[in-house]
Amino acid sequence: MNKKSLSQQVADDIYRMIMDDKTFQPGDQLPNENSLSEKLGVSRATLREAIRILSSQGVLEVYRGKGTYIATDMRAFKDFGLGNLDRMRIRLKDLYEARLLFEPEMAAIACRRATDEEIANIIHIGKQVEQVIHAGEDRTEIDQQFHRAIVTASHNDFMMRLVPIVNRAVAESILLNDGKQTLAENTLTDHALVMEFLQKRDAGAAKQAMSIHIHHAIATLNLNVGEDPIF
Repeated sequence: MNKKSLSQQVADDIYRMIMDDKTFQPGDQLPNENSLSEKLGVSRATLREAIRILSSQGVLEVYRGKGTYIATDMRAFKDFGLGNLDRMRIRLKDLYEARLLFEPEMAAIACRRATDEEIANIIHIGKQVEQVIHAGEDRTEIDQQFHRAIVTASHNDFMMRLVPIVNRAVAESILLNDGKQTLAENTLTDHALVMEFLQKRDAGAAKQAMSIHIHHAIATLNLNVGEDPIF
């Protein structure tokens, strides 16, 4: 049995503080990074990695400029074992299969229904994703915002309920692919195409671009979803 990394141990400790010790409750904000790292006796870098692990599991929610909060949806705490990459890969396969079923079509619908302001917002967020990637920073939250903005622009209330699927897939894929550049490079290229076709309101091309984007992630993560791109 592989020994857990320090960051995984810290993630487990925080998880127990939530579930067993009731130190934190759903909706609570975690203490600031300095205080919590001192309390846990670890470096801030280790704490940040632990928070990334818990965020990918849906236990924590990170809001840039606001802080880190305990998820309010208790169902998120009944997930698979934390940090288990094999289980994470199995779950990612399911998540990406789900994304293939609806996200390319949402990009196409957004081309037809989005307001000019919504298209401009998607492009703005897309540019922020590019900046974060070039800066070598964690792009999880801003990448999620990009995909969420597209689903929102489809003006389909039911599909908005599927946004957590996208958020979880983005977070876990970045975590699983940590330290590798292929996924980030594909994101730059694929997002640029999606934005171009959204601006042109070319629904068919936007659908194809989103499908290619998802399949690039599937290939990079070796998920073996085993389906042809949806064109």
